[in-house]
Amino acid sequence: MDTFALLAQGFLVALEPMNLFYALIGVTLGTAVGVLPGIGPALTVALLLPVTYKLDAAGSLIMFAGIYYGGMYGGSTTSILLNTPGESASIVTALEGNKMARAGRGGPALATAAIGSFVAGLLATMGLALLAPWVVSFALSFGPAEYFALMVLAFMTVSAAFGDSTLRGLTALLLGLTLGLIGIDLQTGQARLAFGIPDLLDGVEVTTLAVALFAIGETLSVAASRNTGKEEIEPVKGSVWMSREDWSRSWKPWLRGTAIGFPIGAMPAGGAEIGTFLSYSVEKQLARKPEEFGNGAIEGVAGPEAANNASAAGTLVPLLTLGLPTTATAAIMLAGFQQFGLQPGPLLFANSPQLVWGLIASLLVANLMLLVLNLPLIGLWVKLLSIPRHWLYAGIVVFATLGTIGANPSTFELGMLLVFGLMGYFLRRFGYPIAPVVVGLILGPMAEQQLRRALSISQGDPTVLVHSPIAIVLLLLAAAAVIVPLVMRARGKGKLLAQLASDED
Repeated sequence: MDTFALLAQGFLVALEPMNLFYALIGVTLGTAVGVLPGIGPALTVALLLPVTYKLDAAGSLIMFAGIYYGGMYGGSTTSILLNTPGESASIVTALEGNKMARAGRGGPALATAAIGSFVAGLLATMGLALLAPWVVSFALSFGPAEYFALMVLAFMTVSAAFGDSTLRGLTALLLGLTLGLIGIDLQTGQARLAFGIPDLLDGVEVTTLAVALFAIGETLSVAASRNTGKEEIEPVKGSVWMSREDWSRSWKPWLRGTAIGFPIGAMPAGGAEIGTFLSYSVEKQLARKPEEFGNGAIEGVAGPEAANNASAAGTLVPLLTLGLPTTATAAIMLAGFQQFGLQPGPLLFANSPQLVWGLIASLLVANLMLLVLNLPLIGLWVKLLSIPRHWLYAGIVVFATLGTIGANPSTFELGMLLVFGLMGYFLRRFGYPIAPVVVGLILGPMAEQQLRRALSISQGDPTVLVHSPIAIVLLLLAAAAVIVPLVMRARGKGKLLAQLASDED
């Protein structure tokens, strides 16, 4: 009953006119960004970080969450009509959605994606509201050793989950941890890695790093690529609405997709991509007409899109309750919290309950807004696809630069933006993930503080880190997060080599 009372108080915050306006801006921007190929919600939230520097904390975070949800919605439009996923979680939707569009059924494909996203978002947000207090009550028992183990788990899962190589993920994390050391040590007051530059005494600005890596780095990467091929948009033919048969074939995949996507999104090493692929596989096995898969099966759009949106709500469970980001967008949202002096975790629910529950309630409001925005305005979203890519990315560079100057009017900060932007380009160029760098900068100083606190309490005895059963379990999970992917990749390579050897024989 307490949860529903807190949620009701959250609605009082979410339904304030200004917060409704922020939610509307967020879902509109998120949908537009999701529609545009190559620009994900993480980039948009990163761009808006400096812009919202002086805004209300609750309104800014509500807008960021709206962008996240909207990006998940909008990605399906590009996948279905252009066969080009707007973001990675919409890859599976393109498999059946584009086939439906080519067969003249683009309208029902877009409709089942939008309604499925609404159903999944609604159920998953309620799951977030019910699950969060349980996780918070458990996490309140953590001491310094447990918090340090939790940070190690965050580092390992982020490094293993992003990118194709665990080693590259760990290298990117190490880069972020090194950047986190720059500035004045909070315990001793000594300057570290500042090289006598006064601007570095306060450390590296998370906002500048995030904008540079995601916006400037992505722009330089696109400018350096030679992909100039013209993309063909499939027109939406006939009615956008679904037939009775479409409804009967969609509602079960919506529920199954929600049940699959939410828990996977809530896992420390989760992410929307895993849930969407798993949902597609389940729907293919349970389909009444399996022969349609590969030729435009509506279940192959309904299930993965529901899993996609459910995972977005699931991702907010570890972010809000433990401060663990499991996606690139969640990592940028973590930077958004820190921008306002807030640290996601169990104490956030105790110290700022109005903000947290207002944010959760606003997700339900944003979900309804998205359903109203998506189907009637489908023509507008399709027109966005015709914007020339060079105009789009030129605008991103200008917006990122002005936003950084507005938040911190300093020539040095502008130079940092350029340096980190070049770093973001080279990371992409050589296949290194971006998110671990941001996570390392944000969580690194906190992990160091908890480690030093634990060692101080134990008078320098390092075994204090493994005295607690909770800390041991978290450290074992962290080790598993690195070892299991390596073993799986090794087994996959072994099977491939064995198959090639048998083929040669």
